[in-house]
Amino acid sequence: MKPKVLFASNVINQSEWLEWLTKAFREVDLEVSLVTQADKPASLDYIITSPCSKIQDYSPYTNLRAVFNLWAGVENIIHNSTIQCPLVRMNDPGMVEGMVEWVTAQVLRHHLNMDIHITNADGKWLKDALPPLARSRTVGILGLGVLGSACAEKLSQFNFNVMGWSRTPKDLPNIVTQTSDEGLRSILGMSDFLVLLIPLTPRTENIINEETLGYCKRGLVLINSGRGGLIDEKALLKALDQGQLSHATLDVFKQEPLPLDHPFWKHKKVSIWPHISSETRPQTGSLSIAENIVRDLKGIGMQNIVNFTQGY
Repeated sequence: MKPKVLFASNVINQSEWLEWLTKAFREVDLEVSLVTQADKPASLDYIITSPCSKIQDYSPYTNLRAVFNLWAGVENIIHNSTIQCPLVRMNDPGMVEGMVEWVTAQVLRHHLNMDIHITNADGKWLKDALPPLARSRTVGILGLGVLGSACAEKLSQFNFNVMGWSRTPKDLPNIVTQTSDEGLRSILGMSDFLVLLIPLTPRTENIINEETLGYCKRGLVLINSGRGGLIDEKALLKALDQGQLSHATLDVFKQEPLPLDHPFWKHKKVSIWPHISSETRPQTGSLSIAENIVRDLKGIGMQNIVNFTQGY
């Protein structure tokens, strides 16, 4: 069988994706018809897509074996009722590697209080700014999926005390894990740094709100590289102004690009990043897709199939 695969995403680096997909299919010894247009929708076996895809109605594609999403998050596609086949979220090793680097860098930045030295232009010799050791700090991570677990493991290697919260129970070496609402409150109250890496679902929308911020350890640093919808922005600004939080480093927002008149831009306790903590890398992401198609054709089951009930 020579599967027919449609690359339907209109990402700006489409040519790069097509190049790496071709290489990936060759690497796994799979002969594929890779196209960007399909005159006969019923002839397609797989579609590679993204929230910005030119295809929104999948009903004509009656013989699809799977739809592959280029991004790890599926909140913008999971409610598409025309998808009547498995929806597969991206699990890209390159994305994981990039996220671990970004999250670790942000935690170390705030742990070492780097900003006061970077912005120090007044000739002050800040000898008294010696940071404590990582073993005296606690990092809380909300979300222990592939990304969260990898970040937790790396931060633990730096001797941070790492605690994690997830919807389903997890067992990770050297990581204290929680699942309940009580466990969430416990992590919030003990963490010096809080990293958000949970999927955006109806249950997690605005999980950081006035009530949960009230449980946080005073002076906590919030780092969000998950989804903007996880945070009630007005409640966050209030917590920053009142000193409940000392800083918020944000890479994702409810509206992107962040509007020029948004109060985050001028807030001294907010660091803004343009959603670049980590993205799917065409080289490694293409191989993930190719390997999953091989699994499907061999009948051994694809990995990272979305659970529509759970929302991820």
